[in-house]
Amino acid sequence: MPSATDPPAALPLTLDLEDFKGDFSFDALFGSLVDELLPEFRGEDAPGAPPPPPPVLGAAPPVFPAVDELLGLFKHSCKELVDLRRQIDKRLQNLKKEVATQDAKHRKTLGELEKGVDGLFDSFARLDSRISSVGQTAAKIGDHLQSAESQRETASQTIDLIKYLMEFNSTPGDLMELSPLFSDDSRVAEAASIAQKLRSFAEEDVGRHGVTPAVGSANASRGLEVAVANLQEYCNELENRLLARFDTASQRREMSTMAECAKILSQFNRGTSAMQHYVTTRPMFIDVEIMNTDIQVVLGDEGPQADSISIAEGLSILYKEIADTVRKEATTIMAVFPSPNEVMSILVQRVLEQRVTAILDRLLIKPSLANLPPIEEGGLLQYLRVLAVAYDKTKELAKELQSIGCGDLDIEGLTESIFVSHKDEYTEFEQASLRQLYQSKMAELRAEAKQQSESTGTIGRSKGAPVTTLLQQQISVTVVTEFVRWNEEAISRCTLLFSQPATVAANVRSIFACLLDQVSQYLTEGLDRARESLNEAAAQRDRYVIGTSVSRRVAAAAANAAEAAAAAGESSFRSFMIAVQRCASSVAILQQYFSNTISRLLLPVDGAHPSACEDMGSAVSVVEATAHKGLLQCIDTVMSEVERLLSSEQKATDYRTPDDGAAPDHRPTNACIRIVAYLSRVLEVAFSALEGLNKQSFLTELGNRMHKGLLNHWQKFTFSPSGGLRLKRDITEYGEFVRSFNAPSIDEKFELLGIMANVFIVAPESLASLFEGTPSIRKDALRFIQLRDDYKTAKIASMLNSIMAE
Repeated sequence: MPSATDPPAALPLTLDLEDFKGDFSFDALFGSLVDELLPEFRGEDAPGAPPPPPPVLGAAPPVFPAVDELLGLFKHSCKELVDLRRQIDKRLQNLKKEVATQDAKHRKTLGELEKGVDGLFDSFARLDSRISSVGQTAAKIGDHLQSAESQRETASQTIDLIKYLMEFNSTPGDLMELSPLFSDDSRVAEAASIAQKLRSFAEEDVGRHGVTPAVGSANASRGLEVAVANLQEYCNELENRLLARFDTASQRREMSTMAECAKILSQFNRGTSAMQHYVTTRPMFIDVEIMNTDIQVVLGDEGPQADSISIAEGLSILYKEIADTVRKEATTIMAVFPSPNEVMSILVQRVLEQRVTAILDRLLIKPSLANLPPIEEGGLLQYLRVLAVAYDKTKELAKELQSIGCGDLDIEGLTESIFVSHKDEYTEFEQASLRQLYQSKMAELRAEAKQQSESTGTIGRSKGAPVTTLLQQQISVTVVTEFVRWNEEAISRCTLLFSQPATVAANVRSIFACLLDQVSQYLTEGLDRARESLNEAAAQRDRYVIGTSVSRRVAAAAANAAEAAAAAGESSFRSFMIAVQRCASSVAILQQYFSNTISRLLLPVDGAHPSACEDMGSAVSVVEATAHKGLLQCIDTVMSEVERLLSSEQKATDYRTPDDGAAPDHRPTNACIRIVAYLSRVLEVAFSALEGLNKQSFLTELGNRMHKGLLNHWQKFTFSPSGGLRLKRDITEYGEFVRSFNAPSIDEKFELLGIMANVFIVAPESLASLFEGTPSIRKDALRFIQLRDDYKTAKIASMLNSIMAE
């Protein structure tokens, strides 16, 4: 190994350019340089390496013995790296010079190529322009040649047509000398085409010159007219022959022959006659047995008496059979006719106008509004139900036929036209039907009431009940619900038959107006009957009012009669309250029906909903007015009985000190007890029957009447201090009862009565303090003070004058 003192040139060359090519690794390069000098840093000692020399005694071992060798190696390696860099730089300079030279040559070559390509493009453009010019010229030549060929063919065809036209320009009706073309069955299509062309030309010429030929052109004009006649005759004959062939092929189900005939026939009137002929000859339009079977399927065994449900089932069956038949015909039409949509349009139109209309004419026999059918036979409702069923099922059939195919036919409009006569008068019939149902129901209810009165009338009269009470029909919520059900059914028919919002709204308003009239009339008449019962009870009370100078026997009889009249009044009161309660329930049902059903149909149309609300409000107000009159009569009935009890039960001694010196009775008087018991009993039904403002106003009015009646009643008596206490006990009893009215104004009045009763209890000298404590009772209290039994003896009048003066 070289020593550290060796010059760098003496060291071996350890670096080469190849070491830096490929995947260069500095770690690998460094390892290859120092492996020889530092074997101890290898993964394991190199084989055959001499052991390190033993350390010299007394000398310190070197820290890194190979440092000098490594420095020399690194310096030599740096020199070699510098040399390598110089070599590479020199080679790079040479390469740059070569690249610059080649780039200049390449640029020169590219410039020459661009000039050549530009010239080539110019040549291509001139060539393309030339080719385009030649192509246009060739196209023009081709067009001229095609036009010439077309003119030649047209001229040739014109010559043939003129020749054929001359053949038809023979004696009228003489078609025996025509070319074989017109009699050859194998060339029928060509003959038909030529005949149609000839006829069109001849008819156009005759039309251009006029029907009457001018002098000097008689032969030409007559010839054309003869040709027109002969051609028409030939075309008719040919068309008949083709139709006969078509019918024969149709019977044999030879689709190809049918299609061939249909294609040829399409040249005559665009095939209209062939299409109509095919449709007309369908069995469903010419077989009388099929038409009779149709109505039998719809009506069934019941015949004209069949109900709407049976008719609906029958129509479903029949319309399904019709749809299946049309579907089968559609298969044939698609395979045979060149314009199947037009044929389907004619077929479907014929189905609706003939077969369906024939069925509906038998079903929908419009009744006379002047002479309605009996309700026992279904009345007008039967006709309307059948109309709705027929319309619904026919619309379903129309949709099914449209899905099968009907060309450009307005099937929806056609379906509507079938029912237009019925829909025009629908509203009048619906209203008449509702009136008929109402009249029938009222007659039924009257018959039931009469029958019931006949069976129970004797018993009722024996108990003193008024005759009208026995005969009257009570208002029934079930009946009103039935009215609503009729109307709901009518509304469902209306929305089925009409779709335009404005039309629907107008009809709905008319139908709903019938319900308002029915409910208003029914409830008003029911309330009037209940009021009549109250009137009878009042008349019965008035009949048994007697004077004071009568015998005891007469007085006893009159008292018994008055008791009977009171019972009748109480019964009438209960009946009217029940009627009012049922009226309220009926009106609630009406309002709920309006909210749930009618409103949504009227809201889309401006003004319809508010108008209907006004109509309903007017109808309800009529019922409320009648109910209000009856409630006032009820108050009169109650107050009449209260006054009777006061006059019969209230004794003059009730409010005086007992003459026998017995202790005063602090219990309520018998009159008070009976009146409170009567009111509790009779008003029980009022508390349950009335609600809301009706209940509040009724009880308030009754409380005011009671307050006034009691004040007037007590004006007839004189009161001792103990009597004043008993009066106060009565007032307390009355006050506790009227507290159930939940009327603060009435409670306040009876509280003031209790305070005012103190004028009978306090000592005369304390009256002034009583007025000071409650000044609001001054007016009534001054009147009551005069009823004190010591008013004169205690000289209370002079005391009052001094009080008033102060």
